[in-house]
Amino acid sequence: MAVRFSAETHKRFEEVLTRYPTKQAAILPTLWLAQTEFGYLSPDAMEHVADLLDLSPAYVQGVATFYTMFYKEPMGQCHVQVCTNLSCTLVGAEKIVRCLEDRLGVKVGQTTGDKVFSLSEVECLGSCGTAPVIQVNDDYHEKQTPESMLSLIDELAKQAESASTPGA
Repeated sequence: MAVRFSAETHKRFEEVLTRYPTKQAAILPTLWLAQTEFGYLSPDAMEHVADLLDLSPAYVQGVATFYTMFYKEPMGQCHVQVCTNLSCTLVGAEKIVRCLEDRLGVKVGQTTGDKVFSLSEVECLGSCGTAPVIQVNDDYHEKQTPESMLSLIDELAKQAESASTPGA
């Protein structure tokens, strides 16, 4: 097995265990720690979680693949999630998805070649009153239009470019 938690993450894992009656009960927060540490849940990362929690790798993989919040492949620096549930779809989410696919040059479920953007459709972001809603990493962007979304994407691209430029 190639991956292990850093000392800091392992300490956080030990703290997580104190909040649960059994190791198995701590699977979701431990998977979240692994995703935070490694960027996504590779087979090695899931095996590491299984070892930590005294569970079978198949059990951990079953849990990890059930939840869409866990990434099984590397994601872009900006994970753009468009809610396409009923409320958002009724007010234009599908147009936003198509607009993003055109601008980014990828389809839903793909990552741009420069690894800056990953595009996903999600079933519900729980913000029906401010539809259509898009989540970029941990930030919600409500009442979006194709135009406002493209403006946001352009700004995120500038930030990513500036962060990758030495001395910027």
